Amino acid sequence: MYQLTKIYPKRRAFITGAASGLGRELCKELAVDKWTIGICDISEKGLNESTELITNAGGKAIPYLMDVADKTTYQTVAENFLKKAGGIDLLVNNAGVGDGSPFEEYGLDNWEWITGINQMGVIYGCHYFIPTMKKQASGHIINISSIAAVATAPNMSPYNTTKAAVKALSETLYAELKVHGISVSVAMPFFFRTNVMQHARGQHAESKEMGKYMVHGAKHSAEAMAKRLLKKAGACKFHILFPAQAIFLFHLKRLFPMTLLKFNAFMSTKKDTMRELAKKQYEKQMKK
Repeated sequence: MYQLTKIYPKRRAFITGAASGLGRELCKELAVDKWTIGICDISEKGLNESTELITNAGGKAIPYLMDVADKTTYQTVAENFLKKAGGIDLLVNNAGVGDGSPFEEYGLDNWEWITGINQMGVIYGCHYFIPTMKKQASGHIINISSIAAVATAPNMSPYNTTKAAVKALSETLYAELKVHGISVSVAMPFFFRTNVMQHARGQHAESKEMGKYMVHGAKHSAEAMAKRLLKKAGACKFHILFPAQAIFLFHLKRLFPMTLLKFNAFMSTKKDTMRELAKKQYEKQMKK
């Protein structure tokens, strides 16, 4: 049993991006502890699969077909979930998309799209659920950022920027909400195996290829990330860093910020070398 289950015996969670990847794995873990879980995603098929998984594992699913960038629909969904569940104990702002490109090649329409999902989707979730948490004087918010928020690798400006915004928002909410009995965590993982790149719009072939290698060639699974996330959140940890590469980059940026910036600038001239290393790791992972 997760510590979050002991802290919140009413067991009411709302998880965005729950049709696959990390979102689905979080649902699976909480369902074993018999949580009632509001799940949303743009994939109807994936939502149906996650609903069945939650039910079979012992939980209760309340599915919503929804784009987190649609604030009007989000408000309706939030109100509906709160009415059905009678409140909320855990909000996981997980929905997100990965994308990358040299800055000047990424269109403004694409910037608005990724900002709507990765940044505004998190803001909407917090906006619609925090008032209820304040009335309850309890609740936990987990925002899924990325180590990209501090590592800021080249050719990833859309992703880096939106994830840095999630980190900043989380830090602000931590300070504002602590007095109201509400806990906040921000997850800042390194690459793990998920489908975050499936909706990428960037047309830069090298960036898309590199993204595929880094995500699908990662050593750690979404399941491992979900277990780590819930364990650390239950211990009221603010920064949740996983795996070791995330911990290293976080402290490198904190202690030696210019060293990391200069390294990134240097590596931007070694794109072919980096791509080959990532490809080898990807091919190794695919053989397992």
